[in-house]
This record gives sequence, structure tokens and C-alpha cells, in this order.
Amino acid sequence: MRLTIFGATGGTGIQLVRQALEEGHDVTAVVRDPARLGAPAHERLRVVTADVTDAAAVQPAVEGADAVLSALGPRGRGPATICRDGARAIIEAMGKAGVRRLVVCSAAGAFTDTGDGLLTRYVVKPLILNRLLKDAFEDMRHCEREVRDSGLDWTLVRPPRLLDKEATGRYRTATDINLRGGRSISRADLAACMLGVIGDDDSIRHHVSVAY
Repeated sequence: MRLTIFGATGGTGIQLVRQALEEGHDVTAVVRDPARLGAPAHERLRVVTADVTDAAAVQPAVEGADAVLSALGPRGRGPATICRDGARAIIEAMGKAGVRRLVVCSAAGAFTDTGDGLLTRYVVKPLILNRLLKDAFEDMRHCEREVRDSGLDWTLVRPPRLLDKEATGRYRTATDINLRGGRSISRADLAACMLGVIGDDDSIRHHVSVAY
């Protein structure tokens, strides 16, 4: 497939780029600083430098894509709008380019539902995670609303705490519900999950939780 990847210089984004190339896909990596892309030159890799919040700037990167993947996320703590602003620009660009398939990395910690255990639902998320990561989670909630209202063939992938470890290929997923006991996953396995749902029509317009 022809894939366009946003957030390609981040921990999850670079895993998406590397694994997509290994699987034989043609990849367009959208970055602000090409020097930070931790992937060697490749005949099937195109690097586009653009402001990811500018729809006109990113439209050339999504033209002709079979699917678009976003691993955008804030760096550090404090007020952040990169996820929502990026999603808005990507959605607009995809609409103008006639591209339908969108997979976006979200965050399990930002959302509470019946899949969570009682401790997670009433203590860990509201009293710990949502205080520590208040701004990032608020940005992610806005991002999800943008995606859900887009009318595109979207899938939201919600991981818990991310680890810098090698892929195991052994992870759990659940559709439209959080994974009980799902506390972590490696960025490599998250990337594998995101690539895997591209061709899964049953995941369209659903969120998929993923964790060990």
C-alpha cells in the first residue's frame, strides 16, 4: 500500500515507518525536521517537510495514499493542541485529496469506560493520570472528536503506557471498550497493531484498545 505517516519522528512514528517499509509498503513520512527522522534512506521512503497543522501544506503528502496514519503527540507537559490541530489539518487535506482511510493513535488513559477495573476507573485515571497528564489528555479528547466527526473511514487506537522495547507480537485488543489490566505496551507492538487495523474493515469507525 501507499501509506502517509504523521508524527514520523516520534517513538511510535519511527516504528510505523520502519515496520511499514519492512512489510513492503511505500511510505511518505511527514516531518517538521528531517534530521530527526531515525530511519535510513530507502527507495520506498519519501520524506515531506511540512507544518502538520496546515492542511494546504500536508495535502501533497496525502495525495494518492491508500491510508493515513497519525502518531502525533505532545512533547512534554503543559498546554498542547498538536493532536487536535494536526487531526483537523489531516482530515481537511484527506477530504480534498479524496483519501478515506485514517488510523490515529490516541490514549487509553484519557478515557474511562466499563472495561476498566474499579481501581483504574475511580482512582488511577481520575486522581493520578488525569492530573499528571491533564493537558495532553484534553488535547487527545479534542482530537478524537475531530476524527469521529470527520466522516472518514477512521479507526482510533488507544494504548496505555508506552515502552521502548522490542516487539513481542503478543498483545491483546478490544473494540469499543478498554482492556482490563492493560497497563503497558511497547511502541513497536503498538505500531504493528496500527498497521494491522488498516485492512480490517470491522475496525472502521471504532476505537481499538491495545495492551499486553
